[in-house]
Amino acid sequence: MSITRVRISAVLAAGALAAGLAGCAASTTGTAPSGSASAGTGAEKLSGTLTVYAAASLKSTFTKIASEFEDANPGAKVTLNFAGSSDLVTQITQGVPADVFASADTKNMAKLSDAKLIDGTATNFATNVLEIAVPPANPASITSFADLAKPGAKVVVCAPQVPCGSATEKVEKATGTTLKPVSEESSVTDVLGKVTSGEADAGLVYVTDVKTAGDKVKGIPFSESDQAVNTYPIATMGSSKNKELAKAFLAMVTGNEGRKVLSDAGFGTP
Repeated sequence: MSITRVRISAVLAAGALAAGLAGCAASTTGTAPSGSASAGTGAEKLSGTLTVYAAASLKSTFTKIASEFEDANPGAKVTLNFAGSSDLVTQITQGVPADVFASADTKNMAKLSDAKLIDGTATNFATNVLEIAVPPANPASITSFADLAKPGAKVVVCAPQVPCGSATEKVEKATGTTLKPVSEESSVTDVLGKVTSGEADAGLVYVTDVKTAGDKVKGIPFSESDQAVNTYPIATMGSSKNKELAKAFLAMVTGNEGRKVLSDAGFGTP
């Protein structure tokens, strides 16, 4: 073989090797999950502690979402505070620090918006409706919303200022039914607790609470619940010291991951 032909062969071989290496690199990049690179960058940037105030009815879902958020952002720590929405609003307006607030109704979120305590406008992310919760044996034989007004029935509801209490009042007005509860609680989880402990014959809670309680209670749906659909908004706080982290958490709640967790728990879409 001549020297010229050897040189041409070498050049062609080098070109083929370079093309092969380029092809391997392109193939490796193409097989990576579309969000993996940005997620890795986000995980490096997002760090610190995030304080989230959320309605009591969001306890199971937000606990799961917070866990997923921490898994996606190893440098982040989410601290959750659950209570009745009205109680949380009181705490925030009194200066207790929070980065994110999720309410069980738009009315309580509006209080913070009117006080200029949130960033921009709140985002609606879920809906919920009432359901009657009774002990598994249903000792008072409750089968409808009207049955809650039966003499002798020990019924527990949320206080009027709490979203579930406000929804109860709306159904009462829509149906012309007047309830005489033995107690009014500051959160929907407190109402559920009265039922599961046997202190009440029935309680008005959310569909999602009945589902979360499992076999501890029996749920009784009623058609009149559609008279009081609660819309859940979420917002970042203007005083947040880690707004990037707060916005990322809000994005997870309103994104595909959050919607799946909420849907699985029985929440509707806004």
